[in-house]
Amino acid sequence: MRLVFATNNKHKIREISELLGDNIELLSLEDVNIHCEIPEDYNTLEENAMAKARYIHKITGMDVFADDTGLEIDALNGAPGVFSARFAGEEKDFEKNIDKVLELMKDAENRKAAFRTVIALIKNEREYLFEGKVNGTILRERRGTGGFGYDPIFLPDGYTQTFAEMTLNQKNMISHRAIAFRKLKSFLLQNNSCDNKNN
Repeated sequence: MRLVFATNNKHKIREISELLGDNIELLSLEDVNIHCEIPEDYNTLEENAMAKARYIHKITGMDVFADDTGLEIDALNGAPGVFSARFAGEEKDFEKNIDKVLELMKDAENRKAAFRTVIALIKNEREYLFEGKVNGTILRERRGTGGFGYDPIFLPDGYTQTFAEMTLNQKNMISHRAIAFRKLKSFLLQNNSCDNKNN
């Protein structure tokens, strides 16, 4: 089964390829020769993910999925949320994003937060949504050098390591993205076996 993943983020491609396994061939936007920026103009993760999927599906005609992830912090009224990637500016610099979060939260006692991923899938001209969520705490300083984005300051509930301190395998067991993509994988494999029976 071939699927276009509507991203050029090499970290995501590596993470998701590992999650989806060998039964699903993952194509990046580069693989299908799309190099333009995909608009992300909406106010919810669901709308952004579906808009990206529709945009790439319209160009390629292929089955496609897109994701959008947000860090939702209680003390910031759910921010940065859908604006997580460009919280400190349009250049999408995560070091600056982290600095901004830490500055805004320097006096906050409530450090509760959640990472949430929404996946939009278009397969056989039908649209589907999948969600994954992990609750945790925002630390007062960075820990770890792995992962990407806000991983160095996010400590998932029940763990002593940030996402940035975990190996990729460890992170893929518990992350918001992993939860959402396991739902996607289960759906794809189930529907692929149905498609094969009907052929």
